[in-house]
Amino acid sequence: MTDLAKRFPNNPILLPKDVAPSDKGLQVICLLNPGAFRFKGKIWLLVRVAESIAQKEGFIFFPVMNEMGKLEIIEVPLNDPDLVGSDARVRNYKGLDYLTTVSHLRLLSSTDGVSFKEEPEYAGLFGMGEQERFGIEDCRVVELDGVYYLTYTAVSDSGVGVGLRTTVDWKSFSNPVMMLPPHNKDCAIFEKKVNGKFYALHRPSSIEIGGNFIWLCDSTDGIRWGNHKCLIKTRSGMWDSARVGAGGSPIWTAQGWLEIYHGANAEHRYCLGAFLMDLNNPSILLGRTVEPIMVPTESYELSGFFGHVVFTNGHFVDGDKLTIYYGAADEFVCGAEFSIAEIIAKTLENK
Repeated sequence: MTDLAKRFPNNPILLPKDVAPSDKGLQVICLLNPGAFRFKGKIWLLVRVAESIAQKEGFIFFPVMNEMGKLEIIEVPLNDPDLVGSDARVRNYKGLDYLTTVSHLRLLSSTDGVSFKEEPEYAGLFGMGEQERFGIEDCRVVELDGVYYLTYTAVSDSGVGVGLRTTVDWKSFSNPVMMLPPHNKDCAIFEKKVNGKFYALHRPSSIEIGGNFIWLCDSTDGIRWGNHKCLIKTRSGMWDSARVGAGGSPIWTAQGWLEIYHGANAEHRYCLGAFLMDLNNPSILLGRTVEPIMVPTESYELSGFFGHVVFTNGHFVDGDKLTIYYGAADEFVCGAEFSIAEIIAKTLENK
């Protein structure tokens, strides 16, 4: 299937080997789904780094963070009858779900938007406290009035929720709070206030009734959120039939708020689509793409830790050019360019 993406010629731009492990004895398994922002004249990515320890034959290890932020390892024989699951990402042991890797966030900077490197004075962000015991993942970043808001997936044995931290200098951060409790993720705050309020998209998860849909909420202070409304649902028989979730921050355009989102089908193929919201009332949906704007087609998108995946939560706008940074196959970081006008035209074909 032909999509709208103009991929970077040198994709992937970041590989697991490009980032050093956070501690000796660990190995970087994959890099995923970076947030993106501008700071001190540079382009920055806040990359999710998933780590584990080297596996040994006949055993599997679950890395978890204790309440002091230190890594602990749970070792389980593969033939243990209490071990369930074949997913490379999640296993169930004695009735509890564990991740096969633990993730933190790492800062990398660039002057050209293509070649990224770490700067020693900017440390990584790690899970803190019992609500982030299994790590923090997939951070979206937005700057409002000089404050950077970080919304990320906070994972623990109590569930998956939306964590929130703020910073002004990327060296000191507010203490994490649970912005939206489990089960919830894919939270993207709008890049501007609407009628004096913060707005955000998020994705509550439902198994028994409803589905994995995109919701809208608002806030007067950026901390306490309410007025939740379901906005985007999955579509039976289509590329986004199983789950949908927000990408990066909604983009202000003269035609409306443009949101790039991910959708997956029952076979776990993740593509990107877009929808358009009213500028003054984002709860009004103006249009949504029928076909995806980006489909996993390249070898680095089809094969990796979890193949057939393109997933974004970070981008930059330069006039009509939208540069999206995305995770490919849950292992590599890549980039692609789009025309905003072209995407909007696709959304309005399905008003």
